[in-house]
Formats: sequence, C-alpha cells, structure tokens
Amino acid sequence: MDTYDLVVIGSGPSGRRAAIQAAKLGHSVLVVESRLRVGGVSVHTGTIPSKTLRETVLNLSGWRERGFYGLAYRVKKDIGGKDLGARLRMTLDHEIDVLEHQFARNGVRTMAGKARFVGSSHLIVETPDGDAERIGFEKAIIAVGTTPYRPKHIPFDDHAVVDSDGVVSEPRVPRSLTVVGAGVIGVEYATIFSALDVPVTLVEPRERFLEFIDREIIEEFTHELRKRGMTMRLGATVDKVHLDNQGWTISTLSDGRQIRSEMLLYAAGRVGATAELGLENCGIVADERGRLKVDPVTFQTSVPHIYAAGDVIGFPSLASTSMEQGRIAALHAFGSSMPPAPQFFPYGIYAVPEISTVGLSEQEVREQGLHYETGIARFRETSRGHIMGLQNGMMKMIFSLDDRRLLGVSIVGEGATELIHIGQAVLNLGGTLDYFVENTFNYPTLAEAYKIAALDAWNRMPRTRAAE
Repeated sequence: MDTYDLVVIGSGPSGRRAAIQAAKLGHSVLVVESRLRVGGVSVHTGTIPSKTLRETVLNLSGWRERGFYGLAYRVKKDIGGKDLGARLRMTLDHEIDVLEHQFARNGVRTMAGKARFVGSSHLIVETPDGDAERIGFEKAIIAVGTTPYRPKHIPFDDHAVVDSDGVVSEPRVPRSLTVVGAGVIGVEYATIFSALDVPVTLVEPRERFLEFIDREIIEEFTHELRKRGMTMRLGATVDKVHLDNQGWTISTLSDGRQIRSEMLLYAAGRVGATAELGLENCGIVADERGRLKVDPVTFQTSVPHIYAAGDVIGFPSLASTSMEQGRIAALHAFGSSMPPAPQFFPYGIYAVPEISTVGLSEQEVREQGLHYETGIARFRETSRGHIMGLQNGMMKMIFSLDDRRLLGVSIVGEGATELIHIGQAVLNLGGTLDYFVENTFNYPTLAEAYKIAALDAWNRMPRTRAAE
C-alpha cells in the first residue's frame, strides 16, 4: 500500500492548487481524478468549455462588430455544432497539457479512478481497468466539484432535453431553446445562444434573478436581453416536460403557459459529487445537495485532517475563489502560515454581455445604513467605446459620503470581467474617489469609465463634505 502526505480527490481549480502548494512545501502528493484525463469539471464541462463556447460564438457570429455593420452582420453565415466543437477540443487539450506539465514539474503523482474512503486515513481507488488500489494518507482534500441537478420529472435524453454538461459535450445550434434556471450557468448559456440569434426563453421560479448583483445593473442587463428578443418567464416553475411527435420539447409552466422549443437546457441547480465517496466510512456527512460543511477559514471538515474546497462546499463556487480555497487548505494542513484573506473578491458572469462586480451593491449599502453616493458611466461615453462600436454597457461605482472611500463597483458590458480588477485593487487598498479623479488612464480605453463614473459621483456629493 502506498502512503502519501496528502491525497487530493479531484483535479479542478481547488484540487490542482492544493496539490501544487503541498508539493512546493516538500510533501508527497497524489491527485485522484475520476476522469481519464485531469482537469475536473472546470476543464471538461464547466468553466473552460462554457467560456470557450462563448468566445467562439462571439467571433463567428460577428457579435462585437454589429454596432458598425448592423444586426444582420455575421462572420460565418451558417454556424453549426461542428464549428463550436472544434475550438472546444483544441482549448481542452491545451488546458490538460498545461495542467499535466504543472503536476509533473512539481512532482505530483496523478491517478485515474474513483476514490472511496474506507477509513479516516485510507481510501480505495477503482481504476478504469477494474483494479482497486488501497492508498494511505496523512491529510486529504476533497475537491470533487459538483454535477448538474436532475429532477425526476424532467425527461433528460441528452439530445432534446439536456443539462449543462450535455451542452458542451455534444454542442449544437438548435432552432429554439428553453433554459430552465436563471442562475449564473443558465443566464450564461441563454445569452450565448441568443447571440447566435436563436430564439431563447428563460424560465426562473423567482421573481428576480442574480440577486447578489446590483439591481440597477440587472435592470440594464434585462433591458438588453429583451431588446434583442429574449423571452423571460419569471415567477413560474416548469411542472412538466414532454416531447411532441416531431421531437420538440413542450414545457408546461405553473402559470398555465406552454413553451415549445427544439431543445431544453435544465440548469436549475447543481449537487456535490460526493455520493460515491464513502463519506460514512470516515465520519463526514454531506447535506441534502451533497455539499460539505467546512470551517470558513481553514476549510477543515468535521474530521480535522480531511479538508474540502471548491464548488463542493457551496457559495461562491467560482474557479478563482476555489483555487485560493485549495491553496489555503494545503497551507493549513501542513502548518504553514496563511495570508489574510482579502476582504473583497470579484464575481464574474460570462454572459453576453458580461457582468462583474466587487464590493457592495447599492442594496447592501442601504441595508447597512451607510451614507453614500453613486456614479454612472456609459461605455458609449468613452472614445474607446465609440471605436469599438459599443451601444450598451455601463459602470456603477458607490462611494461613502463620510470618507469618500470606494464601497463597490458593478459593471455590465464588454470587458467587464477584466475591468473589474482596477476597482478590486482600489477597494482592497482602502482607496477613495480621489484616486480615480486625480489619476491618468490610458486613452482611449474603456478603463476611462472609472474616471467618468467617479466624476459623476463627485458632481452630486455635498460640497461641504467634498471640501473635508
């Protein structure tokens, strides 16, 4: 039996970062991945494929150029599943090559197979060829991620009715699409296919969606979606789905409406991939959605030498935060000093258009009873926006009236997930409105929106306070 200082179950963002961090500290590390190739959900069915699909659609459809050349403009007239799949495979192969090289360079051993705990310090790995290998460990990190939630009343057939894994495993362009679930995944895919001029209906049981995003940003986002023809059915659940005699999906909603589309994507929730881990053998209990409860600082489970990180522990379920969780777990596991976690980290939603935010939203500022002012900048107000042909996009900044400190930044539009990092840096460093007003930004850039929004807020601030 081989024994390791650390066994990591899963090779997604949290697992890879944990493994490499532990190896850099001089410990023996084994990564067990249930797939034949490393990368986890992030590389194979989640983050990388969905963002690659988005970029492919925007390029082939000519979406970014339509501000100049009109709504009918396309780089490629007929876009099909083969066009989408070609770039996906190239990107996936590259990501796997990079990850395998990182593991090899740092002396991390990898093993393909399904891991199952058989005690608090041992597990069995069932390999693809049918063998079973017993592994011992001093520490373990569970980083298995999640799988799509599949309720029994939805007749998944992986063609007409699919989940988010099916969308990227066999990509195709349907003549119409129903998306159930207006969470991050549902919104991303709904808007990606809408950019291909596919008629899309988005169904969400709540009256509002993406509630952690500033309401004004969501209003702008919703207006953009409706303007380009997307139908939104909020406050309604899907009670029944069946196929008609042509193989199209018929969705019956709780409000009595029916939606007919060639394909239905069910993206209402995910569950932790913990069902087959044998958690009962090591004393860990998952919740009803398969997620694991951990210490929010150390990421220890109820069994102190077994940690969990990434999507399997729930919110925020971002690749960026998962990486940091894995690194911190590895540091704590081997007694190394851990850096203090930054107070604010950015959220990125790779819809069309992008949404990104850091810090407080206006509704959170109000709930905390803070005195504040906001500033708005429209991308079309920047020279770079004109050059790019942008008709939409906005940045919203929130400042404290008491000390002029930046409280939050929210962006919707082209490049939002890149632009947000300027706000992130200023926010975590305790910067104020004056930074944006007094500093010079490259011209012409979309980053000028920071100065425009800051000046917009300054113009409305009480002058007595501004003088202080």
